Amino acid sequence: MAQRSGTGGRATDLSSCPAFPSALESNVKYLLAFTLAAACATAAAASTETRIPDAAVRAAEQLRDRAMNDDTAYKLVEGLTTEIGPRLAAGDNDARAREWVIAKFKALGFDKVYTEPVTYPKWVRRHESGSIVAPFPQNLVLTALGHSFATPTGGLTAEVVHFDSLDALKAADPSAIKGRIVYVGARMHRYKDGRDYGIGSPIRTQGPVIAASKGAAAFILRSAGTDATDRIAHTGVTGFADAKANGIPAAALSNPDADQLERILAYGKPVTVKLDLDVGFEGDYTGANVIGEVTGKKHPDQIVDIGGHLDSWDPGTGAIDDAAGVAIAAAAAHLIAQLPQRPDRTIRVIAFANEEAGLYGGKAYAEAHAKEVARHVLGSESDFGAAPVWRFSASVKPEARKAIAQIADVLKPIGVEYAADRSGGGGSDLSQMHAKGMAALSIGQDGTHYFDIHHTSNDTLDKIVPKEIAQNAAVYAVYAYMAAQAEGDFGSAPGAFKNDKDED
Repeated sequence: MAQRSGTGGRATDLSSCPAFPSALESNVKYLLAFTLAAACATAAAASTETRIPDAAVRAAEQLRDRAMNDDTAYKLVEGLTTEIGPRLAAGDNDARAREWVIAKFKALGFDKVYTEPVTYPKWVRRHESGSIVAPFPQNLVLTALGHSFATPTGGLTAEVVHFDSLDALKAADPSAIKGRIVYVGARMHRYKDGRDYGIGSPIRTQGPVIAASKGAAAFILRSAGTDATDRIAHTGVTGFADAKANGIPAAALSNPDADQLERILAYGKPVTVKLDLDVGFEGDYTGANVIGEVTGKKHPDQIVDIGGHLDSWDPGTGAIDDAAGVAIAAAAAHLIAQLPQRPDRTIRVIAFANEEAGLYGGKAYAEAHAKEVARHVLGSESDFGAAPVWRFSASVKPEARKAIAQIADVLKPIGVEYAADRSGGGGSDLSQMHAKGMAALSIGQDGTHYFDIHHTSNDTLDKIVPKEIAQNAAVYAVYAYMAAQAEGDFGSAPGAFKNDKDED
């Protein structure tokens, strides 16, 4: 059929152009191929995207509601702190606590309960005291820091030199320090996320090491705590690794005693302090991580890790740090085990050994399981008390973000926000598995008052609110169950998160 051109009124028979039909056909084929390719790409992306089935979401909502009214976690903390009490790593109660948890894990109905050995230096606390000798004699409330070295028999007396910060100590001339007792007086303040522990903890761990390297006779600090008026000292570990370190005696003052020391220093007269610390290392000790599992019915070799650390410092009974964490994780797994069917993946609860003196349990666990990191689909440890969980964040592959959002939707009604712009470190001990490549969450409790009692004699059961610890168990039960039921993975692989920013 002749076609009329719009130019010059001249008719042109386009069909006479031999290239036209083949060009049109080529364009149509190209367009069709492009459309199909795009559809395939979309389908491929969808097929690699991790999601949680609707049935699992509904089951998680029911699990959440049941957990919110369950007292398993509170009863576990009550039992551990009452029947065992303080659990200093390698101390008298270490083995008793381990056997207690083994028995409880079995009683909770876990399919498998076992231990993995953890070896570390044994440190003991026998006696501690301190006083201001001059110019105004008076006793000090203090506690020896973990891995502190002992004073000579009868004590050590020396003049105090005061620094406002760790940086000031680092910059100090050794001649101003040699033979003296270094005191660092930086103060922590209360925040919901506990951020000021980033000030107190480095002073406690690094300060004694720096002071020793500059010839100090001993080290004391204002306690790494936020209680401004309680005359209670906060212990915690130093940076001395073992008996071979170039160690010195190290202790923490209660906040009111630190205030008193600073008032006396302000008089401008030499201030002399006596320390008498009978503490130190006694060789090595082999404890264990205690592990309980709810075995997955579909992928038993794929693991969701949850836990807390079993050890505590010895002044209190370790209720918030960290009997609560062990109890929260165990209660969550117990609630999942009570469902009509086992989860698709295995839920593993770890009660870690000796977190307090250097993450020994977490490091041992990571080394033992490093070659199987891809099978540890997601992990998080509870080690920040038992106040309500208010926020969580995640380090997962991009294709798993929608699954994390599904978890967030189930947790939102119980007051938990999803901080999508933050990474997740896994918590204290499980940070070591995250460093190997395990996908991880950071689940944050309200830490406003956590450092008021952290590492003190005030860490006792009365600080645990039953309804609040139940909410914690609900959060862990929801996350662990939904991760176990997810279709697809969360990105665990060797080295997968090596560039993560630690935001625990």
